[in-house]
Amino acid sequence: MKNDVKLVHKVKRLIRRAGLPRWLHQYGPKTYELWNHALAWLIKQECKLGYRRVTRLLRGLGLKCPCPSALCMGFARMPLPLWQRLLAATIGSRPDIVAIDGTGISRPLPSPYYYRRIDKPYPIEIPLKLSIAVDTRTKKILALRLRAKPRHDIKDVKYLIARLPWKPRCIVADKGYDAEWLHQYCKKQGIKVCIPLRKWGKVKHHMLSLRRQAAKNHSQKTYGRREIVESTFGAIKRKFGASISSINMTGKRAEAYSRAITHNLIRILNRLFERCPTLPIHLYIPLSQIESG
Repeated sequence: MKNDVKLVHKVKRLIRRAGLPRWLHQYGPKTYELWNHALAWLIKQECKLGYRRVTRLLRGLGLKCPCPSALCMGFARMPLPLWQRLLAATIGSRPDIVAIDGTGISRPLPSPYYYRRIDKPYPIEIPLKLSIAVDTRTKKILALRLRAKPRHDIKDVKYLIARLPWKPRCIVADKGYDAEWLHQYCKKQGIKVCIPLRKWGKVKHHMLSLRRQAAKNHSQKTYGRREIVESTFGAIKRKFGASISSINMTGKRAEAYSRAITHNLIRILNRLFERCPTLPIHLYIPLSQIESG
């Protein structure tokens, strides 16, 4: 029960740090506070449970939890700025190198019976587009954007940079983000860019462009930090699944933010466990002495 109390205090501290209100609404009877809803949402994503099962679990542990319908409605009605403030509260330290990339996430498809009713011989899947910015040192998600339809990766780079809590020293990305306007935008913001030069065939570009200047100073060691965003995508899809179960776009966006917040909280716990004290090499006792003694 002590671990449950610690988790409750951590969620309450996160809500206070984000400056969120105590109650999720201002009308009607106020029975459950915002931390009751947030605790159930995070446990639902981490344990891959439904609303009914997570309600039964928390009430079985002796914690106050809203009913499944209240959790579902509150999850979909929570405004986007509140999700962004919660995500910013889990970051902690200032990032130095930020990696940006995008991936596709599948959505729930209708049943085969529905496809037969509309005379479709095969299911039509339109994946969601998720773009994130990751701190390459702590592997935390700093900002994200979810689109209902596939778009090019570079469409969301301004949105992600504008919503970073601090300006990083450098941004790394793949060749899909190689554009002159992006180099000019980052230069105005005082941010260095590490993006490999894309080959445009026989087209010759101006040698004084920012793309050419960045290619001359390209650091392969710094660009190697870009793999952190790929491992973050893999970690999210392994823990929470490669699909989003919500139906409307508001619920899908809320589910994406709750997964990112849960991922950052897990990174905090892992960092605490990794801070175990280690002995110097000369203090370790050889195995032969232990067996002989």
